[in-house]
Amino acid sequence: MADKKTVFVAFAIEDERQRDFLKGQSLSPRAPYEFIDMSVKQAYDEAWKDKVRTRIRRSDGVLVLVSANSLTSSGQKWEIQCAKDEGKAIRGIWAYKDDRTTLAGVTTLTWSDANISAFIDSL
Repeated sequence: MADKKTVFVAFAIEDERQRDFLKGQSLSPRAPYEFIDMSVKQAYDEAWKDKVRTRIRRSDGVLVLVSANSLTSSGQKWEIQCAKDEGKAIRGIWAYKDDRTTLAGVTTLTWSDANISAFIDSL
């Protein structure tokens, strides 16, 4: 069996439920990966940023749940920039089928097992 991949999930706190759905997919026995995130409801202080950077460094890649909420989520924007700074592979997945928000510098695909698996397999 291949080594388990670690994928950091960047999402707007308003999309927490979609994150939960995504994390549920990693419970599949065929999936040699795990999702991690650093969701918080309070202000993003330096200690939080240090912890996020450490987790992103330890991750094989970053999956971004993209929605209209992403446009105003300072925490998610910071996580994406941190992933870019650390040279991590980044893939956006639209969080909702009727929301096609675009984020500069993030290639975003529809939410499907095939698209998510292909990204993880590429890491």
